[in-house]
Amino acid sequence: MARLNPYALKDHLRESLLFNRHLLVAMVVGGILLLVLIGKLAILQIVQHDQYTTRSEKNRIRVQPIAPTRGLIYDRNGVLLAQNVPSFRLELVPERIEDLEQTLTTLESLVSLTEEDIARFRKSITEAKAFAHVALRFRLTEEEVARVAVNRHRLPGVFIAADLARHYPLGEFAAHAVGYVGQISLEELQDLDTTDYAGTHHIGKVGIEKFYENLLHGEPGSQKVETNAQSRVLRVLDRTLPVPGATLILNLDIQLQQIAAQEFGDNNGALVALDPRNGAVLALVSMPGYDPNLFVNGLDSKTYRQLSGSPERPLFNRALQGQYAPGSTVKPFIGLAGLELGTVNGQQELKCPGWYMLEGDDRRYRDWKKIGHGEVDLAQAIVESCDVYFWDLSFTLGIDNLHSYLSEFGFGRKTGIDLVGEMAGLLPSREWKRRARHLPWFPGETLNTGIGQGFTQATALQLAAATVGISERGKRFQPLMVRAVQEPGDSAQFEISPVTQTPVPIRDPQNWDYIIHAMENVVHSLRGTARRLSENLPYRIAGKTGTAQVFGIKQDEEYDEEKIAKRLRDHALFIAFAPADNPQIVVAAIVENGGHGGSVAAPIVRKIMDAYLLRTKPDGA
Repeated sequence: MARLNPYALKDHLRESLLFNRHLLVAMVVGGILLLVLIGKLAILQIVQHDQYTTRSEKNRIRVQPIAPTRGLIYDRNGVLLAQNVPSFRLELVPERIEDLEQTLTTLESLVSLTEEDIARFRKSITEAKAFAHVALRFRLTEEEVARVAVNRHRLPGVFIAADLARHYPLGEFAAHAVGYVGQISLEELQDLDTTDYAGTHHIGKVGIEKFYENLLHGEPGSQKVETNAQSRVLRVLDRTLPVPGATLILNLDIQLQQIAAQEFGDNNGALVALDPRNGAVLALVSMPGYDPNLFVNGLDSKTYRQLSGSPERPLFNRALQGQYAPGSTVKPFIGLAGLELGTVNGQQELKCPGWYMLEGDDRRYRDWKKIGHGEVDLAQAIVESCDVYFWDLSFTLGIDNLHSYLSEFGFGRKTGIDLVGEMAGLLPSREWKRRARHLPWFPGETLNTGIGQGFTQATALQLAAATVGISERGKRFQPLMVRAVQEPGDSAQFEISPVTQTPVPIRDPQNWDYIIHAMENVVHSLRGTARRLSENLPYRIAGKTGTAQVFGIKQDEEYDEEKIAKRLRDHALFIAFAPADNPQIVVAAIVENGGHGGSVAAPIVRKIMDAYLLRTKPDGA
């Protein structure tokens, strides 16, 4: 049988047509894919060119904020109170770190890191933007900087940044007045304009630093930098310089601050000195003090607990917030009220047997002098601080007149000083007691008000401001901490004008002379409660001592200072101005548990006055 030829069975034409058809389909599909590719490239290169160019530039070029330099703070004589010193901080970019925990462990072996540092860093990460530098440690030592630099090759995403850190050269001597800056908290960040605080880690917390934050902070700048894949800066392409904060020149005299701190010794208390001619705050002292430098970069929890939990309360600003019974320091003001309202005149005398009783009441209010003061007029009652006289005068005036007249001097109200946290004290009235205690006013409470006890409370700042009202015969000024502002790049200083307050109304100007003369005799007469102060005194002081009870004493009990704990002893107070005929300084001092104003508080006031009045002052001081 013959064999078949396999080639004779092939249909070459059909196969050729099929191949050509497949080839055509492949070419069409390839052409379509090529067109899609070309279209996509056209979209990327032409339509979306700007968008992807911007993305590329963002990966290569970054805009970094430049924090402004914080303004300096000087005292009235040019002593630097707050400055900026070079510092280095440790920063991390979490997105550039493969193993954050391992990096933190490595860093702990190179620099000192506390639990608070780590906790703050972790909290900051959650708040930071992508690829932002997050601070881990501030104020690295030179040795720590060297350790990190040597190990940079194994620490991707870790940087050391140069910075300026706030520093207070005189430490605690001006802490309660100048205040301090601290790291911006989450709560503060929510209220801040993040644009203004870009690159800034600190903000004023208390004192001048907080009140004048807007002036001291300045305006941030920025710079465009080229970076590599590790986010390291290769070069700066463009820079807009920040505007530094303004420099503040205070009315404060740091020498007076230091003298007061020395004279208080181990005692707690407050002292405020004012220039009665314009309200300038010459000294604002709260004892004990603290080192504000501790707060700049955050306290460890142990140190903070020691400060905040101390029974001495060093963080408490006693000059602004300490509210004390003013004691007998209110007597000149009440005496003036009696003269002005015609309740008494300068010649009327009252017999003081050493006690006072209200009609229909069997309680005896006992004078500090057991045997009494004998026959005294208003002037002698001020000089010897006779309680019986002022009990009788205050009862005759009544609480309504007392409240009305004392309020004219600013008692019971904030002074308006350019600091934060001031307390208003308390000047009681019928309405206040009804509102606060839901009780009526009793006559015995009027007697207590008449000698600065009972519900009445005042701060050292209020007492100083009220004393200005007497020294200036009714003129009153808002206390001012800042004397002048100097804008960056400008040698000229903008002087802050005094702020006048509503003057004390007066019916007879001679009443000022009467009260001021009586206050002079508190210091310069043989029976004055501050007579020891006049020894070798080259100028005349007008003042008033005060002793404020810390706890009540029953009428049949006696106060024995030696038998009670110091914390229960009376507070010692003294208000004064000098020279009496041409006042240049007013001082109010409160020494907690000091006992007697004439022997404890008054000598501190004289030291301040001597330092201010007897030294050679710089021009313009």
